[in-house]
Amino acid sequence: MNVLDRRTAVATLLEDRGDLLVLSGLGSPSYDVFAAGDHDGNFYLWGAMGGAAMMGLGLALAQPARPVVVITGDGEQLMALGALATIAASAPANLSIVVLDNGEYGETGGQPSHTARGVDLCAVATASGFASSVSVAEPDRVPGLRAAIRETTGGPRFVRLAIAPGATPKTLPPRDGAFLKSRFRAGLGLPVT
Repeated sequence: MNVLDRRTAVATLLEDRGDLLVLSGLGSPSYDVFAAGDHDGNFYLWGAMGGAAMMGLGLALAQPARPVVVITGDGEQLMALGALATIAASAPANLSIVVLDNGEYGETGGQPSHTARGVDLCAVATASGFASSVSVAEPDRVPGLRAAIRETTGGPRFVRLAIAPGATPKTLPPRDGAFLKSRFRAGLGLPVT
């Protein structure tokens, strides 16, 4: 079975990102996004397990002219399966959900997640009504995903990246919620309060 190196895959996705807005899930996905390069258009979630996809939906609806990608883990997305149905029903054309699926609950010790036991997140996204759903395990296919996640039409899109299990070194982004909110709002040209 092919699997991807998570840091390389995320860095490849975010290369030459343009005006892409990125919301990262709790733990390792935030470390991966930060390791790919800190940016005013990154919003890192801290202590919001299960909230990434729904926050991405809100952001996509509020910023329909900007592409929005949520990068999260299989454990977090499993915690919020209902979010996929709500996203599909809302049909934000500019939203992509990218799940880094290593089949583990990485933040709590590496126990097998439900995806390791046969739960197919792409099938759930498809059944929920996502416009497209794809699973990628080959490194040479990741660059081709960049154009799709930068689209503001044709969504919502769901991407499962099959990544290697195991921990990677932590690269900690800013953890100050007020700072992150203000920086993100300023990057959007909104008043900072």
